Amino acid sequence: ANPSVRISFQRKQPCKKPQKMLFFRRIPRILARGRRGGAVAPIGHRSLRTSGDSQNSKKFPHELKGLDENHIPHVEGGHFPEFLEKWTRTRFYQFGAAGTAGVLASAFYTGPLTLTTGTLAAVVTGYWALGLRDIWQKNHTLKRNFPVLAHFRYLAEQIRPEVRQYFIESDLDGRPFGRNQRSLVYQRAKGMVDSTSFGTRKNVYEPGYEFANHSLFPVSVDEVESHVIIGGQSCEQPYKASLVNISAMSYGSLSQNAVIALNTAAMRGGFYHNTGEGGVTPFHRKGGDVVWNLGTGYFGCRTLDGKFDPDKFAQLALQDFIKMIEIKLSQGAKPSHGGILPADKLTEEIAHIRGVPMGKDVNSPPRHSAFRDPLELMHFIKNLRELSGGKPVGIKLCVGRRHELSALIIAMVETGITPDFITVDGAEGGTGAAPYEFTNSIGAPLREGLTAVHNLLRGAGIRNQIKLIASGKVTSGFDVVRNLALGADLCNVARGMMFALGCVQALKCNTNKCPTGITTQDPQLMEGLHIPTKAMRVENYQASTVHAALEIIGAVGVRSPELLKAHHILYRGEDGKVHTMEDMYPELPYGILVDDIPDREQLCGDLERYGVWWEKGRNSLEEMVKGSYGTVPIEPDGEYYVSNHGCIRN
Repeated sequence: ANPSVRISFQRKQPCKKPQKMLFFRRIPRILARGRRGGAVAPIGHRSLRTSGDSQNSKKFPHELKGLDENHIPHVEGGHFPEFLEKWTRTRFYQFGAAGTAGVLASAFYTGPLTLTTGTLAAVVTGYWALGLRDIWQKNHTLKRNFPVLAHFRYLAEQIRPEVRQYFIESDLDGRPFGRNQRSLVYQRAKGMVDSTSFGTRKNVYEPGYEFANHSLFPVSVDEVESHVIIGGQSCEQPYKASLVNISAMSYGSLSQNAVIALNTAAMRGGFYHNTGEGGVTPFHRKGGDVVWNLGTGYFGCRTLDGKFDPDKFAQLALQDFIKMIEIKLSQGAKPSHGGILPADKLTEEIAHIRGVPMGKDVNSPPRHSAFRDPLELMHFIKNLRELSGGKPVGIKLCVGRRHELSALIIAMVETGITPDFITVDGAEGGTGAAPYEFTNSIGAPLREGLTAVHNLLRGAGIRNQIKLIASGKVTSGFDVVRNLALGADLCNVARGMMFALGCVQALKCNTNKCPTGITTQDPQLMEGLHIPTKAMRVENYQASTVHAALEIIGAVGVRSPELLKAHHILYRGEDGKVHTMEDMYPELPYGILVDDIPDREQLCGDLERYGVWWEKGRNSLEEMVKGSYGTVPIEPDGEYYVSNHGCIRN
C-alpha cells in the first residue's frame, strides 16, 4: 500500500519440525541482519525483510493485513542478546563439567604437574567457586540466575563513568564539569598554554550562550583593581582580599596533604583559605591567610555537649593567621541539612581536633544553638567581632525562602549591626557527602540567590556596608566576571582548586577511595599527593584565573570590579534574541524598601516581588521573636509568579 516501503519475501521449504541452530552457526545471520538493517524470520518460516529510504522510516500494522501466518515477520530487539538469555544454572553446570573433564584430560595426556594442567585447573576451580557462590547467595537475583556471567554486568557498571568520561563525552557535556572546564584548570595549574585554536567550540547562536559586552576603548589590565577591602564601620581589622580565593573545604573531607598544599598556595599567592566547618587544624597553619568557618558543630570552640564556647573561640580567633570569621548558616549542596563526615573517614586526629567520639558519623546539626532568630544572630555577630579583636565577621548561606532572607536583612536595619560580608552559596555547589535529594532538589541556584541578596541589601540601603562573596561552580575568569556583574564583590572556588590539586572527577569523594589522594584519609592514597608540586599548581591556577578576569573587566572598559553591572553580560534567550543579564535580573533602586517616600510605584514587574518579600519578612521576624514562627501556614513568596513586563500575580 505504501510505495516507499519495499517488501521482499524469501520462500524456504517448510519443514515438519523447526530446526535448532547452534549459536556459532547463527553468527553470520546476525551479522548479515545488522548489515541489511531489516528483520529476518527464524529458519523454517517465510521471512519478511523490510527496508526504507530516507523519505520513509515508519511502517504501520494495517499495511500487513491480508498476509497469512506464514508471512508474519519476526521482529527482534529491545532485550538481552539471546546467548545471555540461554545462559542458565544448568548451562553453568554443563560448562563446569566440561571444564573439569578438560582438566582431567590434560592431566592424563600432559601430566598433572604441567603448566597447562595447572593453569586450566586454576581457571576451572575459580569458575566453580565463583559460580557456586553466586548460586548460594541471596542478595543478587542476576547472580543467582546467571552465575559467573552476571559479573560482567557489574564490571561494566563499575567502569561506566570512566569509559564515558574518557571515550564518549564531548568537551562540553560532562557533568558536573565538562572536559573543557577541567582541561582549562589543568593547563593553567601546570603553567601550560591555555589558549585555543581555530575558534570557539560553542554554538554562539544556541539559547543560553553568554558573553561580555566589550568596549571599543578598553582599559589596561594594570589599571584594574584586583583586591577588595572587607570590613564595615565596626570592623577594626579590615582584610584585603583577592578576587578569587579557596572556598570552604574541611580537613576530614580533604586529606592532610591536600589541606597543606592549599594553605601553602594561599600563602604564596596572597589569597585566603577557608577552613570549612571542620574548623582550624594544624594543617591550616602553614602561613596562609585563614577564614575560620564556624558551623553548627562549633568545632574548635565547643563544649562537651556541643555548645558554643566563647573562651575557646577567643583563644583561637585572636591568632594572627585567622583573618576573618564566617558563620555558616547553610550551604548550597545540602541546605538546611548540616554536615556529614562518614565514620570511615574519621581518624583519631580528626576526632581530637573536633572533639567528637570515634566510630560514628560526625553530623553537624542543621541549625545553630547559639541563636534562635535573626535578631539574636546580629548580636552573635557583634559578640564574635569583639571576641576576635575586631576582625571581619560574616555569614554564609544558600538562599531559600525570600521572606526569611528579608527578615534577616530587616534585623540588620533594626539593630544597626551588619555582617562584614555575606557568602552566597549556590545550589550547584559541591560537597564531599550529601543526601541525593538535598544535592539535586533543594536550594536556590547561585544567580537567583546572589541577585536576591544584592537587591534586598540595596533596597534596605546597606549594600555599601557589606561585601558579597559568590560561591558555586566557578572555574574560569568569565565565571568570576559574570558573578561580579550580578552583584558579587569576589568569588570563592572549591572544585576548581581541587582540579588544580589533580582531581580527575572520579566522583568517589564519599567513599574514602579518592584515586588522587585529595578526598581520602587513606595514607597510601594520600601519600601520592606531592605537596610542593600541588601547592605551586594551585597558586598558578589562582593567579591565571584572576588575570583572565581582570582582562575581561578591562575589555568591558571599567577600572574597578565594583563598576561592573548586569548589562555588561549578554546572553541569547530562547527566542533567539540577545538580552542583557539586567533584563533577567533587574536592579532594585537603592534604599527603596526603607524610604517613607512613595517610590514604591517603581516596584512593578519583576521588582514588585521584593516589596512582597519585605512585608512578609517583617511579619516573619515578629513571629520568630515570639517563637511562633513555623507553627502556622505561610503564604507563598510569589517569587515565581511574576511576569517580565507586568506586575506580580500573587
